[in-house]
Amino acid sequence: MENTLSPSRWQLYYRLMRLDKPIGIMLLLWPTLWALWIAGEGHPRPWVVVVFVAGVVLMRSAGCVINDFADRDFDRHVERTAGRPITSGRVSPREALVLFVLLVALAFVLVLTLNGLTLLLSLVGAFLAASYPFTKRLTHLPQAYLGAAFGWAVPMAFAAQTGSVDPRSWWLFLAVVIWAVIYDTMYAMVDRDDDLKIGIKSTAILFGRFDRLILGLLQLLMLAVLVHAGHLFGLGIFYYAGLGLAALLMLYHQWLIHDRQRQRCFRAFLHNQWVGATIFAGIFLDYLAR
Repeated sequence: MENTLSPSRWQLYYRLMRLDKPIGIMLLLWPTLWALWIAGEGHPRPWVVVVFVAGVVLMRSAGCVINDFADRDFDRHVERTAGRPITSGRVSPREALVLFVLLVALAFVLVLTLNGLTLLLSLVGAFLAASYPFTKRLTHLPQAYLGAAFGWAVPMAFAAQTGSVDPRSWWLFLAVVIWAVIYDTMYAMVDRDDDLKIGIKSTAILFGRFDRLILGLLQLLMLAVLVHAGHLFGLGIFYYAGLGLAALLMLYHQWLIHDRQRQRCFRAFLHNQWVGATIFAGIFLDYLAR
């Protein structure tokens, strides 16, 4: 690592952490906020919210760093990723690992301010985040593994807020896993041709010509799971109105991907953040109206 970190060096780290593309932060943040608000019955403790929001930024950044480290030999063969800092040689693999460790350490320090159960769960979350990039070599379902990594914020949020993991929270966890498969398959559809050439596995490849149909079924399943979760937690009309708006957004995403054009699939992926935001708005308003 260079002794002097010039402004251009910081910019490279900024890009490596993908802070210039905050979509991943939003896709992780929204289900985290769902869980915090439900666990806190509309009034989560402010410090817990601060820790989790900061943790989302840190762990998503760490995940991007370790992903680029793991994929550095593959990324040069993919048009969209060929210019990434490690692949292009502007940041060394050693620098990336040091940055990854620092980010995870900062997140761990934050978790130390919470209870012991949350700390234990955070170790599982860190393992999921660190190991996810390597699943693309082993299974066609890395999107589901990503969902587990993102969804792990749900039991952690309940543990931090209440001191235990409510069994009902696993329905929220399941919804997050399904949602990740949906939006990350749309993302994988962008790179499908390149991934086939270099041997990277994905649900976009696994689903093949049935991709739109399977995504539609998964969207329905996600909504059904969230309806059930809403019933278990006693949520009301505003929550279900939020789910209704989310369903309309999903129809729009189906329209975007109907011809499987790369740019339109990428737009659908990006637009999924509004699904998460709409669902959170329904949860927030539901508790606010009580």
